[in-house]
Amino acid sequence: QVQLVESGGGLVQAGGSLRLSCAASGRTISTYTMGWFRQAPGKEREFVAAMWRTTNNTLTKDSVKGRFTISKDNAKNTAYLQMNSLKPEDTAVYYCAATEGSLAIAAERVYNYWGQGTQVTVSS
Repeated sequence: QVQLVESGGGLVQAGGSLRLSCAASGRTISTYTMGWFRQAPGKEREFVAAMWRTTNNTLTKDSVKGRFTISKDNAKNTAYLQMNSLKPEDTAVYYCAATEGSLAIAAERVYNYWGQGTQVTVSS
């Protein structure tokens, strides 16, 4: 099984950028569909973006499309979430997740492995 560790969160002003990293160990991420989710205070955890393991095509939440980009570097065994033009409503704990599957990748329930999360705070 794979272990995931996120990093790269922090405090940024609105309009700024951050790049989150998800370092994997135990197995290569090329065998997993990788996803990013977030949970704002008092809200349910929600899907942000994912990359299919077989095609490397991506799926992105509409409200972050054009601002957030998921990618991965198989050589570094790391997935990334590049976040640009950040808004205060992007403030949340961001989680990296992995699944061996390729279906319903926007659904939390299909992901077997999760990181501990990294806090992103966007000030206005």
